[in-house]
Amino acid sequence: MTRPRSIGFIAAALLVAGATTATCFGDALGIVPAHAEPLGSAVSSAPLGTTSTPLEVLRSAKPWLSPDGAGALRGKVVVVNFWTYSCINSLRALPHLRAWSERYKDSGLVVVGVHAPEFAFEHDPAKVRLALTQLGIRYPNVQDNDYAVWRDFANEGWPGFYFIDGKGRVRGYRIGEGDYDGAERLIRQLLKEAGRDPSNIPVTRVVGTGIEAEADWRDLGSPESYLGYAKADGFRSPGGIRRDMASDYAAPSALPLDGWGLSGKWTVGREFAVLGGPTGAVHFRFHARDAHLVLGGAADGQPVRFRVTIDGAAPGADHGTDVNAEGWGEVREDRLYQLVRQTGAIRDHTIAVEFSRPGARAYVFTFG
Repeated sequence: MTRPRSIGFIAAALLVAGATTATCFGDALGIVPAHAEPLGSAVSSAPLGTTSTPLEVLRSAKPWLSPDGAGALRGKVVVVNFWTYSCINSLRALPHLRAWSERYKDSGLVVVGVHAPEFAFEHDPAKVRLALTQLGIRYPNVQDNDYAVWRDFANEGWPGFYFIDGKGRVRGYRIGEGDYDGAERLIRQLLKEAGRDPSNIPVTRVVGTGIEAEADWRDLGSPESYLGYAKADGFRSPGGIRRDMASDYAAPSALPLDGWGLSGKWTVGREFAVLGGPTGAVHFRFHARDAHLVLGGAADGQPVRFRVTIDGAAPGADHGTDVNAEGWGEVREDRLYQLVRQTGAIRDHTIAVEFSRPGARAYVFTFG
Protein backbone atom coordinates (compact mmCIF):
# COMPACT_ATOMS: atom_id res chain seq x y z
CA MET A 1 0.00 0.00 0.00
CA THR A 2 1.27 3.44 -0.83
CA ARG A 3 2.07 5.36 2.33
CA PRO A 4 -0.91 7.62 3.13
CA ARG A 5 -0.23 11.31 2.80
CA SER A 6 -1.97 14.64 2.39
CA ILE A 7 -1.92 15.77 -1.23
CA GLY A 8 -3.38 19.26 -1.14
CA PHE A 9 -0.01 20.91 -1.63
CA ILE A 10 1.05 18.43 -4.30
CA ALA A 11 -2.08 19.28 -6.25
CA ALA A 12 -1.40 22.99 -5.96
CA ALA A 13 2.23 22.61 -6.96
CA LEU A 14 1.26 20.65 -10.04
CA LEU A 15 -1.33 23.21 -11.01
CA VAL A 16 1.19 26.03 -10.90
CA ALA A 17 3.92 23.97 -12.54
CA GLY A 18 2.32 24.06 -15.98
CA ALA A 19 -0.65 22.97 -18.03
CA THR A 20 0.77 19.60 -19.08
CA THR A 21 1.50 18.49 -15.52
CA ALA A 22 -1.83 19.78 -14.25
CA THR A 23 -3.70 17.87 -16.93
CA CYS A 24 -1.88 14.65 -16.05
CA PHE A 25 -2.99 15.06 -12.45
CA GLY A 26 -6.49 16.26 -13.30
CA ASP A 27 -8.36 13.06 -12.36
CA ALA A 28 -6.89 13.16 -8.88
CA LEU A 29 -8.44 16.58 -8.35
CA GLY A 30 -11.97 15.69 -9.39
CA ILE A 31 -14.43 12.88 -9.68
CA VAL A 32 -12.86 9.72 -11.04
CA PRO A 33 -15.52 7.26 -12.25
CA ALA A 34 -14.34 3.81 -11.24
CA HIS A 35 -12.39 2.06 -14.02
CA ALA A 36 -13.04 5.24 -16.10
CA GLU A 37 -16.41 3.75 -17.14
CA PRO A 38 -19.56 5.85 -17.53
CA LEU A 39 -21.28 6.76 -14.31
CA GLY A 40 -24.41 4.90 -15.33
CA SER A 41 -22.69 1.54 -15.63
CA ALA A 42 -22.04 -1.01 -12.91
CA VAL A 43 -18.60 -0.48 -11.44
CA SER A 44 -16.96 -2.88 -9.03
CA SER A 45 -13.90 -1.07 -7.81
CA ALA A 46 -12.15 2.26 -7.74
CA PRO A 47 -9.24 2.51 -7.48
CA LEU A 48 -7.90 -0.92 -8.41
CA GLY A 49 -8.28 -3.23 -5.41
CA THR A 50 -11.25 -1.47 -3.84
CA THR A 51 -13.68 -3.85 -2.16
CA SER A 52 -16.73 -4.87 -4.19
CA THR A 53 -18.77 -4.94 -0.96
CA PRO A 54 -18.15 -1.52 0.63
CA LEU A 55 -21.29 -1.58 2.79
CA GLU A 56 -20.25 -4.88 4.36
CA VAL A 57 -16.81 -3.42 5.10
CA LEU A 58 -18.41 -0.46 6.83
CA ARG A 59 -20.83 -2.67 8.78
CA SER A 60 -17.93 -4.69 10.19
CA ALA A 61 -15.71 -1.67 10.90
CA LYS A 62 -14.99 -0.65 14.50
CA PRO A 63 -14.94 1.20 16.76
CA TRP A 64 -17.64 3.65 15.79
CA LEU A 65 -17.43 7.08 17.40
CA SER A 66 -21.17 7.63 17.01
CA PRO A 67 -23.65 5.82 19.31
CA ASP A 68 -25.50 3.98 16.52
CA GLY A 69 -22.57 3.33 14.24
CA ALA A 70 -23.33 4.14 10.62
CA GLY A 71 -26.96 3.06 10.91
CA ALA A 72 -28.77 1.26 8.10
CA LEU A 73 -26.92 1.80 4.82
CA ARG A 74 -28.63 -0.63 2.47
CA GLY A 75 -30.52 1.25 -0.23
CA LYS A 76 -28.83 4.55 0.71
CA VAL A 77 -26.39 6.63 -1.30
CA VAL A 78 -23.20 6.78 0.76
CA VAL A 79 -20.25 9.17 0.65
CA VAL A 80 -17.23 7.75 2.46
CA ASN A 81 -14.58 10.27 3.46
CA PHE A 82 -11.12 9.18 4.60
CA TRP A 83 -9.66 11.92 6.76
CA THR A 84 -7.63 12.73 9.84
CA TYR A 85 -8.37 15.64 12.12
CA SER A 86 -4.96 17.34 12.15
CA CYS A 87 -4.69 17.40 8.34
CA ILE A 88 -5.44 20.81 6.78
CA ASN A 89 -6.49 19.17 3.50
CA SER A 90 -9.07 17.12 5.41
CA LEU A 91 -10.28 20.13 7.38
CA ARG A 92 -10.87 22.27 4.29
CA ALA A 93 -13.18 19.55 2.87
CA LEU A 94 -15.45 19.52 5.93
CA PRO A 95 -17.78 22.42 4.97
CA HIS A 96 -18.80 20.49 1.85
CA LEU A 97 -19.27 17.19 3.67
CA ARG A 98 -21.40 18.85 6.36
CA ALA A 99 -23.46 20.64 3.70
CA TRP A 100 -24.10 17.43 1.73
CA SER A 101 -25.12 15.60 4.88
CA GLU A 102 -27.59 18.30 5.89
CA ARG A 103 -29.03 18.86 2.40
CA TYR A 104 -29.61 15.26 1.43
CA LYS A 105 -29.94 13.22 4.63
CA ASP A 106 -33.74 13.20 4.28
CA SER A 107 -33.37 12.11 0.64
CA GLY A 108 -31.37 8.99 1.34
CA LEU A 109 -27.74 10.21 1.61
CA VAL A 110 -25.42 9.10 4.41
CA VAL A 111 -21.98 10.66 4.83
CA VAL A 112 -19.54 8.39 6.68
CA GLY A 113 -16.19 9.54 7.99
CA VAL A 114 -13.32 7.05 8.26
CA HIS A 115 -10.79 8.59 10.61
CA ALA A 116 -7.39 7.13 9.67
CA PRO A 117 -4.78 8.76 11.92
CA GLU A 118 -1.44 10.14 10.79
CA PHE A 119 0.06 10.88 14.22
CA ALA A 120 0.06 8.83 17.42
CA PHE A 121 -2.23 11.25 19.30
CA GLU A 122 -4.90 10.79 16.64
CA HIS A 123 -5.25 7.14 17.66
CA ASP A 124 -6.99 8.23 20.88
CA PRO A 125 -10.80 7.98 20.37
CA ALA A 126 -11.40 10.55 23.10
CA LYS A 127 -9.33 13.13 21.24
CA VAL A 128 -11.09 12.33 17.98
CA ARG A 129 -14.50 12.66 19.65
CA LEU A 130 -13.46 16.07 21.01
CA ALA A 131 -12.38 17.08 17.50
CA LEU A 132 -15.74 15.92 16.08
CA THR A 133 -17.53 18.13 18.60
CA GLN A 134 -15.30 21.14 18.01
CA LEU A 135 -15.61 20.77 14.24
CA GLY A 136 -19.38 20.35 14.30
CA ILE A 137 -19.32 16.93 12.61
CA ARG A 138 -22.59 15.09 13.27
CA TYR A 139 -22.48 12.37 10.62
CA PRO A 140 -21.13 8.94 11.71
CA ASN A 141 -17.40 8.28 12.00
CA VAL A 142 -15.38 5.13 12.54
CA GLN A 143 -11.90 5.06 14.07
CA ASP A 144 -9.64 3.20 11.62
CA ASN A 145 -6.44 2.98 13.70
CA ASP A 146 -5.11 -0.15 11.99
CA TYR A 147 -6.08 1.06 8.49
CA ALA A 148 -8.32 -1.96 7.91
CA VAL A 149 -11.04 0.04 6.14
CA TRP A 150 -8.39 2.07 4.30
CA ARG A 151 -6.85 -1.13 2.92
CA ASP A 152 -10.21 -2.65 1.96
CA PHE A 153 -11.08 0.47 0.00
CA ALA A 154 -7.53 0.74 -1.43
CA ASN A 155 -7.54 4.40 -0.46
CA GLU A 156 -4.53 6.47 -1.48
CA GLY A 157 -4.46 9.61 0.65
CA TRP A 158 -6.21 12.30 2.69
CA PRO A 159 -8.84 13.38 1.94
CA GLY A 160 -10.21 10.45 -0.02
CA PHE A 161 -13.84 10.28 -1.20
CA TYR A 162 -15.87 7.27 -2.35
CA PHE A 163 -19.38 7.58 -3.82
CA ILE A 164 -21.56 4.49 -3.37
CA ASP A 165 -24.91 4.09 -5.09
CA GLY A 166 -28.16 2.69 -3.74
CA LYS A 167 -27.18 -0.82 -4.84
CA GLY A 168 -23.98 -0.75 -2.80
CA ARG A 169 -21.59 -0.20 -5.73
CA VAL A 170 -18.66 2.22 -5.75
CA ARG A 171 -19.51 4.63 -8.54
CA GLY A 172 -16.88 7.31 -8.11
CA TYR A 173 -13.65 8.06 -6.33
CA ARG A 174 -11.54 11.10 -5.88
CA ILE A 175 -8.55 12.09 -3.80
CA GLY A 176 -7.60 15.55 -2.64
CA GLU A 177 -9.41 18.83 -2.54
CA GLY A 178 -11.44 20.41 -5.32
CA ASP A 179 -14.35 19.92 -7.74
CA TYR A 180 -16.98 19.81 -5.02
CA ASP A 181 -19.57 20.92 -7.57
CA GLY A 182 -18.82 17.80 -9.61
CA ALA A 183 -19.06 15.67 -6.49
CA GLU A 184 -22.46 17.12 -5.64
CA ARG A 185 -23.74 16.52 -9.17
CA LEU A 186 -22.75 12.88 -8.80
CA ILE A 187 -24.52 12.66 -5.43
CA ARG A 188 -27.71 14.06 -6.94
CA GLN A 189 -27.50 11.66 -9.88
CA LEU A 190 -27.09 8.67 -7.57
CA LEU A 191 -30.01 9.82 -5.41
CA LYS A 192 -32.19 10.15 -8.49
CA GLU A 193 -31.22 6.64 -9.63
CA ALA A 194 -32.22 5.38 -6.17
CA GLY A 195 -35.68 6.89 -6.55
CA ARG A 196 -35.00 9.92 -4.35
CA ASP A 197 -35.17 12.78 -6.86
CA PRO A 198 -33.40 15.76 -5.25
CA SER A 199 -34.33 18.28 -7.96
CA ASN A 200 -36.37 20.35 -5.52
CA ILE A 201 -33.38 20.77 -3.17
CA PRO A 202 -31.52 24.00 -3.97
CA VAL A 203 -27.76 23.93 -4.44
CA THR A 204 -26.14 26.90 -2.75
CA ARG A 205 -22.48 27.81 -2.62
CA VAL A 206 -20.51 26.39 0.29
CA VAL A 207 -17.84 28.71 1.69
CA GLY A 208 -15.49 27.56 4.41
CA THR A 209 -14.51 30.03 7.11
CA GLY A 210 -11.64 30.29 9.54
CA ILE A 211 -9.32 27.32 9.40
CA GLU A 212 -11.66 25.58 6.89
CA ALA A 213 -11.45 28.33 4.25
CA GLU A 214 -10.26 27.23 0.83
CA ALA A 215 -6.54 27.69 0.24
CA ASP A 216 -5.20 30.53 -1.86
CA TRP A 217 -3.92 28.09 -4.48
CA ARG A 218 -2.42 30.79 -6.70
CA ASP A 219 -0.05 31.97 -3.97
CA LEU A 220 0.55 28.67 -2.19
CA GLY A 221 4.30 28.22 -2.61
CA SER A 222 5.36 26.19 0.43
CA PRO A 223 4.88 22.46 1.07
CA GLU A 224 3.98 20.73 4.31
CA SER A 225 7.16 20.39 6.35
CA TYR A 226 7.60 17.78 9.09
CA LEU A 227 9.66 18.43 12.21
CA GLY A 228 10.14 14.79 13.19
CA TYR A 229 13.31 13.36 11.66
CA ALA A 230 11.50 10.53 9.85
CA LYS A 231 10.22 13.04 7.27
CA ALA A 232 12.17 16.22 8.05
CA ASP A 233 13.57 18.26 5.19
CA GLY A 234 15.04 21.75 4.94
CA PHE A 235 16.53 21.90 8.47
CA ARG A 236 19.01 24.80 8.71
CA SER A 237 20.07 25.16 12.36
CA PRO A 238 23.86 24.77 12.74
CA GLY A 239 24.99 21.18 13.36
CA GLY A 240 21.90 19.56 11.86
CA ILE A 241 19.37 17.37 13.66
CA ARG A 242 20.57 15.23 16.57
CA ARG A 243 18.15 12.34 16.69
CA ASP A 244 16.39 11.31 19.90
CA MET A 245 18.63 13.31 22.21
CA ALA A 246 18.13 16.57 24.08
CA SER A 247 20.30 19.15 22.35
CA ASP A 248 20.78 22.90 22.28
CA TYR A 249 19.93 24.43 18.93
CA ALA A 250 20.57 27.92 17.59
CA ALA A 251 18.31 29.74 15.18
CA PRO A 252 19.75 29.93 11.65
CA SER A 253 21.25 33.31 10.79
CA ALA A 254 19.25 33.28 7.56
CA LEU A 255 16.63 30.97 6.12
CA PRO A 256 15.97 30.13 2.48
CA LEU A 257 12.39 29.64 1.36
CA ASP A 258 10.97 26.48 3.01
CA GLY A 259 13.96 26.26 5.35
CA TRP A 260 13.42 25.91 9.08
CA GLY A 261 15.30 25.69 12.35
CA LEU A 262 15.06 25.48 16.12
CA SER A 263 16.34 27.59 18.99
CA GLY A 264 16.57 26.36 22.58
CA LYS A 265 16.83 22.83 23.98
CA TRP A 266 14.83 20.34 21.91
CA THR A 267 14.62 16.60 21.41
CA VAL A 268 13.83 15.73 17.81
CA GLY A 269 12.10 12.36 17.57
CA ARG A 270 10.75 10.46 14.60
CA GLU A 271 7.33 12.11 14.68
CA PHE A 272 7.80 15.44 16.45
CA ALA A 273 10.21 17.82 18.18
CA VAL A 274 9.59 18.43 21.90
CA LEU A 275 10.85 21.41 23.84
CA GLY A 276 12.97 20.50 26.87
CA GLY A 277 14.27 23.91 27.94
CA PRO A 278 12.42 26.74 29.70
CA THR A 279 11.85 28.54 26.40
CA GLY A 280 12.43 27.71 22.76
CA ALA A 281 11.22 28.50 19.28
CA VAL A 282 10.60 27.07 15.83
CA HIS A 283 11.47 29.20 12.80
CA PHE A 284 10.22 28.73 9.21
CA ARG A 285 10.41 30.78 6.01
CA PHE A 286 7.30 30.34 3.88
CA HIS A 287 5.25 31.68 1.00
CA ALA A 288 1.50 31.31 1.49
CA ARG A 289 -1.53 33.18 2.75
CA ASP A 290 -1.97 30.85 5.72
CA ALA A 291 0.51 29.12 8.01
CA HIS A 292 -0.49 26.29 10.37
CA LEU A 293 1.41 24.14 12.83
CA VAL A 294 0.26 20.84 14.32
CA LEU A 295 1.03 21.04 18.04
CA GLY A 296 0.70 18.79 21.05
CA GLY A 297 0.42 19.84 24.69
CA ALA A 298 2.73 19.16 27.60
CA ALA A 299 2.61 15.86 29.48
CA ASP A 300 1.24 17.56 32.62
CA GLY A 301 -1.92 18.54 30.74
CA GLN A 302 -1.53 22.23 31.49
CA PRO A 303 -1.76 24.80 28.67
CA VAL A 304 1.44 26.00 27.02
CA ARG A 305 1.48 29.62 25.91
CA PHE A 306 3.24 30.57 22.70
CA ARG A 307 3.86 33.72 20.71
CA VAL A 308 3.99 34.07 16.94
CA THR A 309 6.00 36.74 15.16
CA ILE A 310 6.24 37.43 11.43
CA ASP A 311 9.62 38.81 10.38
CA GLY A 312 10.21 39.67 14.04
CA ALA A 313 6.99 41.62 14.58
CA ALA A 314 3.54 40.85 15.96
CA PRO A 315 1.17 39.61 13.24
CA GLY A 316 -1.46 42.31 13.76
CA ALA A 317 -4.23 41.91 11.18
CA ASP A 318 -2.40 38.91 9.72
CA HIS A 319 -2.94 36.71 12.78
CA GLY A 320 -4.55 33.29 12.40
CA THR A 321 -7.63 31.99 14.16
CA ASP A 322 -5.59 30.50 17.05
CA VAL A 323 -3.58 33.61 17.94
CA ASN A 324 -4.45 37.23 18.64
CA ALA A 325 -3.11 40.38 16.98
CA GLU A 326 -0.15 40.41 19.37
CA GLY A 327 0.63 36.84 18.33
CA TRP A 328 -0.29 35.09 21.57
CA GLY A 329 -1.91 31.66 21.61
CA GLU A 330 -2.18 28.59 23.80
CA VAL A 331 -1.72 24.88 23.19
CA ARG A 332 -4.60 23.15 24.96
CA GLU A 333 -5.35 20.19 22.69
CA ASP A 334 -3.30 18.10 20.28
CA ARG A 335 -4.43 19.50 16.91
CA LEU A 336 -3.65 21.84 14.03
CA TYR A 337 -3.31 25.53 14.97
CA GLN A 338 -3.70 28.35 12.47
CA LEU A 339 -0.97 30.88 13.16
CA VAL A 340 -1.11 33.24 10.17
CA ARG A 341 -3.76 34.41 7.72
CA GLN A 342 -2.39 37.27 5.65
CA THR A 343 -4.73 40.04 4.57
CA GLY A 344 -2.56 41.74 1.97
CA ALA A 345 -0.23 40.80 -0.87
CA ILE A 346 1.49 37.46 -0.36
CA ARG A 347 5.29 37.39 -0.18
CA ASP A 348 8.00 35.40 1.59
CA HIS A 349 8.00 35.71 5.38
CA THR A 350 9.79 34.14 8.32
CA ILE A 351 7.53 32.96 11.11
CA ALA A 352 8.81 32.26 14.62
CA VAL A 353 6.77 30.37 17.22
CA GLU A 354 8.21 30.78 20.72
CA PHE A 355 6.97 28.60 23.59
CA SER A 356 6.86 29.77 27.20
CA ARG A 357 7.69 26.50 28.96
CA PRO A 358 8.86 22.93 28.32
CA GLY A 359 6.73 20.12 26.95
CA ALA A 360 5.24 21.51 23.74
CA ARG A 361 5.42 19.13 20.77
CA ALA A 362 5.69 20.41 17.20
CA TYR A 363 4.80 18.04 14.36
CA VAL A 364 4.35 19.65 10.94
CA PHE A 365 3.89 23.02 9.25
CA THR A 366 1.16 23.19 6.61
CA PHE A 367 0.03 26.10 4.46
CA GLY A 368 -2.94 27.44 2.58
